[in-house]
Amino acid sequence: MVVQVAIIRPGPIVGKMVHPYLDRRNGKQPVDYIHPSFEPVLSRTLGVPLFQEQVLKMAMVIADFNGSEAEELRRAMSFHRSEERMQRALGKLRAAMTKREVTHDVQERIVNSIQSFALYGFPESHAISFALLAYASVWLKVHRGPEFYAALLNCQPMGFYSSATLVHDAKHHGLKILPVCAVNSEVKCTVVDDKTIRLGLNQLKGIDRTALLSMVAVRCQAAWKDLDDLLTRCSLPKDARRALAKAGAFNALGHHRRSALWRSEAEVHHDLFFGVETNEGDSPLAMMKPEERLEADYQTTRMTVGPHPMLLVRAAIPQAIKAINLPFMRHGQGVTLIGMVICRQRPGTAKGHCFISLEDETGISNAFVPSALFEAKRLIITQEPFLEIRGMLQHSEGVITLLAGTVLPFRYPAISSQVQSHDFR
Repeated sequence: MVVQVAIIRPGPIVGKMVHPYLDRRNGKQPVDYIHPSFEPVLSRTLGVPLFQEQVLKMAMVIADFNGSEAEELRRAMSFHRSEERMQRALGKLRAAMTKREVTHDVQERIVNSIQSFALYGFPESHAISFALLAYASVWLKVHRGPEFYAALLNCQPMGFYSSATLVHDAKHHGLKILPVCAVNSEVKCTVVDDKTIRLGLNQLKGIDRTALLSMVAVRCQAAWKDLDDLLTRCSLPKDARRALAKAGAFNALGHHRRSALWRSEAEVHHDLFFGVETNEGDSPLAMMKPEERLEADYQTTRMTVGPHPMLLVRAAIPQAIKAINLPFMRHGQGVTLIGMVICRQRPGTAKGHCFISLEDETGISNAFVPSALFEAKRLIITQEPFLEIRGMLQHSEGVITLLAGTVLPFRYPAISSQVQSHDFR
């Protein structure tokens, strides 16, 4: 099983612990163990308590806690902790440190470290397990990209990103994504070669899996001669025929999408003497335009293997900066970003601030929305699938974020109702 790793931006409390560790690792901050007795406990993490076991060991070293007292502290720091229970445990810790003549300043630093840790801390075993999954996922993405993306698409819904974002990311990494096809697609997404993935019939919305399995089984007996042959040999419900046609799955059988829709609505049957007959002639309908194909893609699969939606409107939004160009802009520069919302985060430790990820045809950009602006624009931020965000660009140690000053809806009516984002609040 392939696990997708979500990178969550650290909130203010997490930052109190994570940022000092990174600064110390990069030589920007001296290593400080708070108290000399903590050096054996915190040397591996440069004086910053990152794991639950370290915090408990600190209490045992500095306050002479026994196993049961350390367990009491661990329970007080648990996810479902109560403030009363936490204060009681910290009070006991302070009393024990006072008895051992630990200075007030050191006591305060220790208590602050434990309080900060309690809001996000985890056991070291969890960290190691998560790191292993992250490493394996990155290795697969780099060395076996087609298998990595095909597995993620087959396991949806899961992880941090929607299928649409996964497809665009795969394309950015040089992979070719072939569309759903009644002639070539299996039920699941498959690897064609080292650079190519074929979307599976499972990416189509609203079609029963039993119908898809039956269609593939009939195809295995003999290849389709044409669309009429498929419609005759497969007892597909009318909704399924429409979805396949609208998604372009019948294109390989000599029909464009509207032609296939026209044909799919016809009554097709076998005549005893003359073979296949239909009650309709050739389609009088014109082929879909790019915008219409995009809308059909999102209506049937909530994604597209064609151009990104933002590419189709790029000429009309000259004020918007592409995600790929942000690294070349200066810190503090005024910037406007317009894109599809793929993720909203508003963690409890962020004091009401919100983090938004926007996607355009060149990549992903990140915006930070202060709590006051979030409250003022709550409905727009939480409900609109496309946003226009104006603000100042911030560069910090390789991380690029837009500090939002204004948030506006960006109207993209053709696919707005079909766009999915993963929101964590």
